[in-house]
This record gives sequence, C-alpha cells and structure tokens, in this order.
Amino acid sequence: MSNTDTDTGPRRADEDERTAERLTSAPVEADGPAGMGVLGWVRWTWRQLTSMRVALVLLFLLSLAAVPGSLIPQNGRNAFKVEAWKAAHTTVAPIYQKLQLFDVYSSVWFSAIYILLFVSLAGCIVPRTWQFVGVLRAHPPAAPRNLTRMPVYAAWRTDVDPAAVNEAAHRLLRRRRFRANLADGSVSSEKGYLREVGNLLFHLSLFALLAGFAWANLASGEGGKLVIEGQGYSNTMTQLDDFKGSAFYGSEDLDSFGFKLDNFTSRFQTSGDQVGSAREFTAHIRYWQGSDDSRQTKGDIEVNHPLEIGSSKVFLIGHGYAPVVTVRNAKGETVYSGPTAFLPQDGNLTSTGVIKVSDYGYSEKDDKKVKMAFQGFFLPTAPANFDLTTGPRSLFPAAADPLLVLNAYVGPAGDSGLPENVYQLDSRGMTQLNQDGQIAKVKLKPGQGWTLPDNYGTVTFDGYKQWASFTVSHRPGNSVALAGAVCAILGLIGSLFVQRRRIWVRAVAAPDGTTLVELAGLARSESAKIAEELAELAVDLQDDAPALDDPGPDEPASDGPSPAEPSPAEPDAAEAGSAPEATTPDPAVPADPHSKE
Repeated sequence: MSNTDTDTGPRRADEDERTAERLTSAPVEADGPAGMGVLGWVRWTWRQLTSMRVALVLLFLLSLAAVPGSLIPQNGRNAFKVEAWKAAHTTVAPIYQKLQLFDVYSSVWFSAIYILLFVSLAGCIVPRTWQFVGVLRAHPPAAPRNLTRMPVYAAWRTDVDPAAVNEAAHRLLRRRRFRANLADGSVSSEKGYLREVGNLLFHLSLFALLAGFAWANLASGEGGKLVIEGQGYSNTMTQLDDFKGSAFYGSEDLDSFGFKLDNFTSRFQTSGDQVGSAREFTAHIRYWQGSDDSRQTKGDIEVNHPLEIGSSKVFLIGHGYAPVVTVRNAKGETVYSGPTAFLPQDGNLTSTGVIKVSDYGYSEKDDKKVKMAFQGFFLPTAPANFDLTTGPRSLFPAAADPLLVLNAYVGPAGDSGLPENVYQLDSRGMTQLNQDGQIAKVKLKPGQGWTLPDNYGTVTFDGYKQWASFTVSHRPGNSVALAGAVCAILGLIGSLFVQRRRIWVRAVAAPDGTTLVELAGLARSESAKIAEELAELAVDLQDDAPALDDPGPDEPASDGPSPAEPSPAEPDAAEAGSAPEATTPDPAVPADPHSKE
C-alpha cells in the first residue's frame, strides 16, 4: 500500500503542492514584487519578462514592427526607391526618417524588441528544461490512497497472488511504453512526456529562429550585377554594381569565383487571359571557382533556383534587352560599338536607356572636342502604327518586332568630377540636336542607320542582346532559421496533440483470501483515450489475473462504476483534476495553479 495512508492533512497538502510543481516545467509566476527594495523589483521584473504572457506579447510586437519594413522602402534593399519615396512624400519623410522607418530592421526600437524576446525565451527555456530533467529522473507519483476518486476506475477480484498481479501489470505497462515503477504493493505509471518535449522544442526552435535571423544580419552580405549576353563577371568589389555588407562580412570576405553569361532564354504566354506573363527565365552560364577561369562548369540559373558556388548563392532577379549600336563620327571612325543595357519600365518591357559616347572626337562645325549621348526607348514588339508623338509603348515582352527610338545630345568634352548614373543622362551643358527646325528623333529597326544632323556622323542599330541581373548573396543563418521554423511546427504539434496521462494498478490481499485488483487513470485534459487505455490494460491483465465469478463480501456493489468509466461519485473530477473540496487533496492529483499548459 502507499505510504500516504498515514499522512496528516498539512503534510499531505505540502506533498500535493510539491507534486503539482513537478507535473509541469512551466516557471512559476508571482503576483507582485518579491522581497523589498531594488532586489525585489529586479526579481519581479525578471519573472514577468520570462513569463509566457510577456513572451507572446513580444513576439506579437516583433511581427507588428516588421510591417513597416514591408510597406516602406528600405535603405538596405533599394536606396534609389527610398530617395524617390522621400521626393514624393516631402511632408512625412522627415518624420519617418526620425522614426528610423527607412531602416526598420536595424532601428533601435526593433533591436530592443528583438533582444528582449531573446532574453525572455532564454529565461523561460533554462528553468523549464532543468525542471523537466528533474521530472524525468524521478519516479511517477505513487498511487493515491483511494483510487475510486480518480475519473476512470476499474476493479475485480482474483485468486492470483498480489505480487504476481503487480508484476504482470508492471510488465504490461512497460510494454505499452509507460514509465512504470513497482513499489509499496502498487504500480505507478505515466505517459505523454512528449507533450512537454514539444513545448520545450517549440521554445528552443523560436530561439534558434531568432538566432538564425540575427546571425544572418550580422554575418551576411549581398551584391548586384547586371551581365549582358557574352560578357563575364568576377566576384570582386570592382565589378559589382552595388554591395551591402554587415558587421562580420565585408568586401574582403567575398568568395572567389566568376561566371560568363552565354545566353538567356525567356518565354512568355502568347494567348489566354495571361498574355505576356513570364513562363520561363533561364540564364545559361559557365562558372569557375578561384582565380583560374580555364576550368569552367556549365550551369543554369532560374527564378527561385539559385546557383550555389562556395558559400554564396547567385539569384536571377531581372531580365531586359541591350540594343547593339555602332556610332561613327564625321570622318567615318567608329567611336562607339557594343550593347547598352536598357531598363524595363512596364510589363511589356518597354525599356529606356542612355548611350554615352565620351570619346567622340572633334566637331566638324567648330573643330572642338565634344562628347555625345543618345537617349531613347527600346520596344521589343513595336505597334504597327507607332508615332513619335503618341509615346513609345511595347505590345509584348518578347522581341517579335524590335524597334529603337533615339534622340541625340552633344556637348563639350570633359568630366565634371561628379558621379553619374549610367542609366540616366545629365543633360546640363549639352544641346539636343535639331533637324528641319524640330528635335532630331529617329525610329530604327535592326540593320537600319541614322545620319546625324550638323555632320555629326552616323548611328547604326545592329540588333540586340539580352541581359540578366543577378544578386550574389551570402547568408549563413538561413539554414538555422529554416530548421528552427520546421522544429517549431513539430514542437507545436507535439504540445497540442500529445496527452499527458497516468495509470495506477494496485493488487492487495482481501480478508476473504482473494486478491482485490484496482486500476485507475487520470489525464491532464478531458479525453476518452485514458478510458480506452485503462480498458485495454484491464482486458490484457485478465490473462494473468482472471476475475472470479462470484463477488466477495468486500467487493464493490454491482451498481458501482463499471471498468474504465468515470466514477459517479466524482462527476467533475475529470474536469477539475482534483478531489472534491470535502476531502483532503491527494498528492497525485495534478492541480497546478501555475501551469501554462
């Protein structure tokens, strides 16, 4: 029999409280400051910070704080869009600047929420883990004195020795993967510890998820590069169009590799409601690692299918056209020849660009050294009735009927010393050429040429090439964050669907010489599973301890609780998880007021 038979009321209440604390690894929350003075307030603040309620609030605030980063352009992503947004919203832009809304993820307030959530999770995980280890090392709680008070109960009499019955019950429970302990003439068992494992896994996974994001922000970097068909690229600072590093990743940490864009495949929907929608973007490249470009490997880069080279990934993020133009001066000398990337402006890839000829030579008009520039549009599929006054627009993104629209500027040669955007023209100090009293403009199809006014030479549209823009990214924390997200889902599933339950078996000798076998079960939540498991155990135990046909004088009456059914004497025991108020609480009943499960 259990040694609780001789416990006094206060001692049993103390044991009940200790047992309840052992049933969960959730940290105990205090109602107010513990102790006096500064130390008491520090303890109370720490307990509040490490509580589940505050952790959930911080997690909600973190997700809420990330919303502005999705709606407002960020300096780290696209500084040009930030400047354009500021120019369009001059009233609120200074306020947003002071609130760090253009740098949300590196702002003081976002970092504060992030760090507090880190501390909260760490302060919650450590004590829960320590407590749970203690629960695993301890035996399941001993059988209560009165098993009939449990929500699920069954009993019968047999002529088998009590010790043999208890050993058989212990063996059957172990076979059912219960943690079972045979002591003091009874068997105590417990199952469902994966519920608390799921809770801890969920907390640890959230911690790993945040740590992965933090690691990625501290040790990541990315750069952008636009490559035209037939051209190559080496992963160095001098060849990157832009680069953004971090605290532990700079230009000196770039992986040594390079690649050449052989050709680009683009395919678009030609019929139906989604005419013009992209169906295939594939960059066919040859890449090499290290400084030796003689050993090249073929590879393809598609949207959402990056190429991994070393610790970096090369993503395909854009596509467009580069008209091939040849410019000759008045003497017939070729002063410019090659493709120039034009940037798309709409879904049909109507593209704009600037062709800059900085080394044009001398003007025939005044014999002064000049520079020349051409600004215009490239239309992959030009309309048949396109007119210069209606505005150039492409009808389809594929190059079915390409057309190049140009106008020309000329100005004195020289470098202002100020940085210039290669895709935009600074026309200050330059003069737009005129022809027949109007601005000189031309529409060219592949193979056609244009004789410039004022004897400035000729321009020939030789054709076009395609270009692709790539992002070279190094983010070491992505795998950790992904693993954390997957484990968090698994932990949440375990904590929601695994049920914590206990079963006790007691076999004692009755005064009439028979053996009274009692089975009782208790679950932490309302579920029929504990009744089913108790019924199955009772059926299996009948093989080792068959019930007698005639009930003895001390056996419960026939109108008592049937095996594996809730006892009518305790109608709300399964719901409350404790004994009635009129009786002294039993130490095995899990009435934990601080449990968060």
